[in-house]
Amino acid sequence: MPYLHQTHKPRRRWIPALLAAGAVAAALAAAQPLAASLASPSMSAPAESSEASGSPVIEVPGVQGREADPPGRPQPHGGVFDDGAVFDDGAPAVANLDAALLGALREAAAAAAADGVEFQMTSGWRSAEEQQRLLDDAVARYGSEEEARRWVATPETSSHVSGNAVDIGKADATAWLSRHGAAYGLCQIYANEPWHYELRPEAVTAGCPGMYADPTQDPRMQQ
Repeated sequence: MPYLHQTHKPRRRWIPALLAAGAVAAALAAAQPLAASLASPSMSAPAESSEASGSPVIEVPGVQGREADPPGRPQPHGGVFDDGAVFDDGAPAVANLDAALLGALREAAAAAAADGVEFQMTSGWRSAEEQQRLLDDAVARYGSEEEARRWVATPETSSHVSGNAVDIGKADATAWLSRHGAAYGLCQIYANEPWHYELRPEAVTAGCPGMYADPTQDPRMQQ
Protein backbone atom coordinates (compact mmCIF):
# COMPACT_ATOMS: atom_id res chain seq x y z
CA MET A 1 0.00 0.00 0.00
CA PRO A 2 1.54 3.26 -0.98
CA TYR A 3 2.32 5.75 1.76
CA LEU A 4 -0.27 8.36 1.89
CA HIS A 5 0.64 11.67 3.54
CA GLN A 6 -2.13 12.37 6.00
CA THR A 7 -2.90 15.97 6.64
CA HIS A 8 -4.08 16.62 10.20
CA LYS A 9 -6.08 19.70 11.02
CA PRO A 10 -4.21 21.72 13.65
CA ARG A 11 -5.73 21.77 17.07
CA ARG A 12 -7.09 25.18 17.84
CA ARG A 13 -5.49 25.53 21.23
CA TRP A 14 -5.55 29.32 20.98
CA ILE A 15 -9.34 29.44 21.35
CA PRO A 16 -9.48 28.40 25.04
CA ALA A 17 -6.52 30.67 25.74
CA LEU A 18 -8.29 33.64 24.21
CA LEU A 19 -11.45 32.86 26.13
CA ALA A 20 -9.52 32.65 29.41
CA ALA A 21 -7.72 35.94 28.71
CA GLY A 22 -11.02 37.61 27.93
CA ALA A 23 -12.52 36.40 31.20
CA VAL A 24 -9.57 37.76 33.18
CA ALA A 25 -9.81 41.14 31.44
CA ALA A 26 -13.53 41.34 32.15
CA ALA A 27 -12.96 40.51 35.81
CA LEU A 28 -10.29 43.19 36.12
CA ALA A 29 -12.52 45.77 34.49
CA ALA A 30 -15.35 44.94 36.85
CA ALA A 31 -13.03 45.13 39.87
CA GLN A 32 -11.75 48.63 39.08
CA PRO A 33 -14.94 50.54 40.10
CA LEU A 34 -15.16 48.46 43.28
CA ALA A 35 -11.56 49.20 44.20
CA ALA A 36 -12.12 52.90 43.54
CA SER A 37 -15.19 52.96 45.74
CA LEU A 38 -13.34 51.22 48.57
CA ALA A 39 -10.59 53.80 48.34
CA SER A 40 -13.10 56.67 48.39
CA PRO A 41 -13.35 58.68 51.64
CA SER A 42 -17.10 58.10 51.65
CA MET A 43 -16.44 54.40 52.23
CA SER A 44 -13.95 54.86 55.04
CA ALA A 45 -14.83 53.65 58.52
CA PRO A 46 -17.07 56.24 60.19
CA ALA A 47 -15.95 57.90 63.39
CA GLU A 48 -17.83 56.96 66.52
CA SER A 49 -21.05 58.94 66.58
CA SER A 50 -22.31 60.86 69.58
CA GLU A 51 -25.26 58.47 69.72
CA ALA A 52 -22.92 55.48 70.04
CA SER A 53 -20.79 57.10 72.74
CA GLY A 54 -23.78 58.54 74.58
CA SER A 55 -22.47 62.09 74.52
CA PRO A 56 -20.87 64.43 71.97
CA VAL A 57 -17.09 64.57 72.11
CA ILE A 58 -14.87 67.57 71.52
CA GLU A 59 -11.12 67.88 71.34
CA VAL A 60 -9.48 69.64 74.27
CA PRO A 61 -5.68 70.09 74.37
CA GLY A 62 -4.24 67.62 76.84
CA VAL A 63 -7.57 65.87 77.46
CA GLN A 64 -8.55 63.23 74.94
CA GLY A 65 -12.17 62.21 74.53
CA ARG A 66 -13.58 64.86 76.78
CA GLU A 67 -17.30 65.12 76.42
CA ALA A 68 -18.84 68.37 75.32
CA ASP A 69 -20.21 70.32 78.26
CA PRO A 70 -23.98 70.81 78.50
CA PRO A 71 -25.07 74.41 77.91
CA GLY A 72 -25.26 75.31 81.60
CA ARG A 73 -22.02 73.80 82.86
CA PRO A 74 -19.65 76.49 84.21
CA GLN A 75 -16.23 76.64 82.58
CA PRO A 76 -13.53 77.16 85.23
CA HIS A 77 -10.10 78.39 84.23
CA GLY A 78 -7.56 75.66 83.58
CA GLY A 79 -9.90 73.25 81.79
CA VAL A 80 -10.66 69.84 83.24
CA PHE A 81 -8.60 67.41 85.25
CA ASP A 82 -7.23 64.13 83.95
CA ASP A 83 -8.95 60.90 84.89
CA GLY A 84 -8.02 59.91 88.41
CA ALA A 85 -7.60 63.49 89.61
CA VAL A 86 -9.89 62.77 92.57
CA PHE A 87 -6.81 61.11 94.07
CA ASP A 88 -4.48 64.04 93.35
CA ASP A 89 -3.77 65.83 96.61
CA GLY A 90 -1.55 68.28 94.77
CA ALA A 91 -4.47 69.90 92.96
CA PRO A 92 -6.03 72.74 95.00
CA ALA A 93 -9.45 71.96 93.50
CA VAL A 94 -9.14 68.52 95.12
CA ALA A 95 -7.11 69.23 98.25
CA ASN A 96 -9.45 72.04 99.35
CA LEU A 97 -12.58 69.92 99.18
CA ASP A 98 -14.34 69.02 102.41
CA ALA A 99 -12.55 65.95 103.77
CA ALA A 100 -15.74 63.89 104.16
CA LEU A 101 -16.85 64.70 100.62
CA LEU A 102 -13.44 63.85 99.21
CA GLY A 103 -13.34 60.56 101.09
CA ALA A 104 -16.76 59.55 99.79
CA LEU A 105 -15.81 60.62 96.28
CA ARG A 106 -12.63 58.56 96.33
CA GLU A 107 -14.43 55.52 97.68
CA ALA A 108 -17.05 55.82 94.94
CA ALA A 109 -14.37 56.38 92.28
CA ALA A 110 -12.59 53.19 93.29
CA ALA A 111 -15.83 51.20 93.13
CA ALA A 112 -16.71 52.73 89.75
CA ALA A 113 -13.25 51.87 88.40
CA ALA A 114 -13.93 48.22 89.25
CA ASP A 115 -16.96 48.53 86.96
CA GLY A 116 -14.83 50.02 84.19
CA VAL A 117 -16.01 53.60 84.80
CA GLU A 118 -13.55 56.44 85.41
CA PHE A 119 -14.47 59.63 87.21
CA GLN A 120 -13.33 62.89 85.64
CA MET A 121 -13.66 66.06 87.67
CA THR A 122 -14.50 69.16 85.71
CA SER A 123 -14.52 71.30 88.85
CA GLY A 124 -14.10 70.96 92.58
CA TRP A 125 -13.15 73.66 95.04
CA ARG A 126 -13.11 77.17 93.54
CA SER A 127 -11.82 80.46 94.86
CA ALA A 128 -14.28 83.28 95.39
CA GLU A 129 -12.62 85.17 92.53
CA GLU A 130 -13.10 82.23 90.17
CA GLN A 131 -16.74 81.88 91.18
CA GLN A 132 -17.37 85.56 90.52
CA ARG A 133 -15.79 85.24 87.09
CA LEU A 134 -18.07 82.31 86.31
CA LEU A 135 -21.09 84.29 87.43
CA ASP A 136 -20.08 87.29 85.33
CA ASP A 137 -19.61 85.01 82.31
CA ALA A 138 -23.04 83.48 82.89
CA VAL A 139 -24.69 86.90 83.09
CA ALA A 140 -23.08 87.86 79.78
CA ARG A 141 -24.15 84.57 78.26
CA TYR A 142 -27.74 84.47 79.45
CA GLY A 143 -28.48 88.20 79.43
CA SER A 144 -29.50 88.61 83.05
CA GLU A 145 -28.32 87.72 86.54
CA GLU A 146 -31.68 86.09 87.24
CA GLU A 147 -31.17 83.57 84.44
CA ALA A 148 -27.47 83.17 85.22
CA ARG A 149 -28.27 82.24 88.82
CA ARG A 150 -30.07 79.14 87.53
CA TRP A 151 -26.62 77.81 86.70
CA VAL A 152 -24.01 79.67 88.74
CA ALA A 153 -24.18 80.68 92.40
CA THR A 154 -22.63 83.77 93.93
CA PRO A 155 -19.28 83.46 95.69
CA GLU A 156 -21.10 83.89 99.00
CA THR A 157 -23.47 80.96 98.43
CA SER A 158 -21.51 78.60 96.18
CA SER A 159 -20.95 75.07 97.49
CA HIS A 160 -17.82 74.96 95.35
CA VAL A 161 -16.27 77.91 97.17
CA SER A 162 -16.95 76.23 100.51
CA GLY A 163 -15.46 72.99 99.18
CA ASN A 164 -18.72 71.06 99.43
CA ALA A 165 -19.43 70.25 95.78
CA VAL A 166 -17.81 68.59 92.79
CA ASP A 167 -18.71 68.55 89.14
CA ILE A 168 -18.20 65.19 87.46
CA GLY A 169 -17.67 64.84 83.71
CA LYS A 170 -18.41 61.95 81.35
CA ALA A 171 -21.89 60.59 80.89
CA ASP A 172 -20.98 57.10 82.06
CA ALA A 173 -19.63 58.46 85.36
CA THR A 174 -22.72 60.55 86.11
CA ALA A 175 -24.91 57.61 85.10
CA TRP A 176 -22.97 55.41 87.53
CA LEU A 177 -23.40 57.98 90.29
CA SER A 178 -27.12 58.30 89.63
CA ARG A 179 -27.42 54.55 90.28
CA HIS A 180 -24.87 54.04 93.05
CA GLY A 181 -23.99 57.47 94.47
CA ALA A 182 -26.46 57.30 97.36
CA ALA A 183 -24.59 54.31 98.81
CA TYR A 184 -21.65 56.68 99.32
CA GLY A 185 -23.75 59.67 100.36
CA LEU A 186 -23.17 61.39 96.99
CA CYS A 187 -26.29 63.03 95.60
CA GLN A 188 -27.25 65.09 92.60
CA ILE A 189 -28.75 68.26 94.03
CA TYR A 190 -30.19 70.10 91.03
CA ALA A 191 -32.31 68.52 88.29
CA ASN A 192 -30.77 70.80 85.66
CA GLU A 193 -27.18 69.93 86.68
CA PRO A 194 -26.56 66.19 86.35
CA TRP A 195 -22.83 66.82 86.88
CA HIS A 196 -23.12 68.56 90.30
CA TYR A 197 -22.76 66.29 93.37
CA GLU A 198 -22.68 67.04 97.08
CA LEU A 199 -22.37 64.89 100.19
CA ARG A 200 -25.55 63.88 101.99
CA PRO A 201 -24.47 61.31 104.60
CA GLU A 202 -28.07 60.35 105.40
CA ALA A 203 -28.48 59.13 101.82
CA VAL A 204 -26.52 55.98 102.71
CA THR A 205 -29.54 54.68 104.62
CA ALA A 206 -32.42 56.91 103.52
CA GLY A 207 -31.56 57.62 99.89
CA CYS A 208 -30.89 60.95 98.29
CA PRO A 209 -33.37 63.77 98.94
CA GLY A 210 -35.53 65.18 96.18
CA MET A 211 -33.73 67.47 93.79
CA TYR A 212 -34.34 71.17 93.34
CA ALA A 213 -35.29 72.18 89.81
CA ASP A 214 -32.27 74.51 89.74
CA PRO A 215 -30.14 76.46 92.25
CA THR A 216 -32.65 79.30 92.50
CA GLN A 217 -35.00 76.89 94.30
CA ASP A 218 -32.35 76.02 96.90
CA PRO A 219 -32.89 78.01 100.14
CA ARG A 220 -29.12 78.16 100.62
CA MET A 221 -28.87 80.27 97.50
CA GLN A 222 -31.23 82.94 98.79
CA GLN A 223 -28.68 84.65 101.03
